Amino acid sequence: MRKRTNPKGPNKPAQKLETLTYPARLNKFISNAGICSRRDADLLIVEGKIKINDNVVTELGTKVEHGDVVKFNGKVIKPQNYAYILINKPKDYITTMEDPENRKTVMQLIKGASESRIYPVGRLDRNTTGLLLFTNDGDLSQKLTHPSYQIKKIYQVELDKPLTAYHFEQISQGITLEDGDVKVDEIAILSSDKKSIGVQVHVGKNRIVRRIFEHFEYEVIKLDRTMYGPLTKKDLPKGKWRNLTDREVVVLKNLS
Repeated sequence: MRKRTNPKGPNKPAQKLETLTYPARLNKFISNAGICSRRDADLLIVEGKIKINDNVVTELGTKVEHGDVVKFNGKVIKPQNYAYILINKPKDYITTMEDPENRKTVMQLIKGASESRIYPVGRLDRNTTGLLLFTNDGDLSQKLTHPSYQIKKIYQVELDKPLTAYHFEQISQGITLEDGDVKVDEIAILSSDKKSIGVQVHVGKNRIVRRIFEHFEYEVIKLDRTMYGPLTKKDLPKGKWRNLTDREVVVLKNLS
């Protein structure tokens, strides 16, 4: 699939996508306010944690009219315009909103990218580089991180020594780690010295690619996520961010 690039280029203010129209379903209103996904919003409603005009609402399918005051935990919530930001993460940044140890975080890379508060979808460890998506769209975030949707992720791995044919075959067939069985979707040798490896996975276990190779006593020198679902690093320099195009958002929402 050929990806269209944003004509505004990297590091331009986030485009505002998908505004609410009224009357709006209450669960969509809550999700659009950045509280949680629509599914989790239904639970908040059933549990009586949402008020409209100071009246507790527990009926699913309730509609919000323009001008209604909606509260969650006693605080007024308001819908946001969705933002979708893609960054090419450099090394030495941790995927967290803030760090008590004062280390560099990915939030510093997207400072000023959006007027709304946006969050990383999944995570990359400190020494892993490459694509990381940010959004305030709770439904999309939940979809992209849920294993049932099998969102593909492609990594380029640099090893400290050549990958043997035996280990290549073992990884292809699937291995067992301390937290269960793991099977890659695809694996390919990218260099003549057999130290550069391409791996496609959809599982979201913590540090999964590193742990696959560490299981066979390889040291991962570099790890770069080059593709996330349909998104690629084309025209996105390291350390920069860009808005997703409307088309890219639609494609992500229709992944199954």
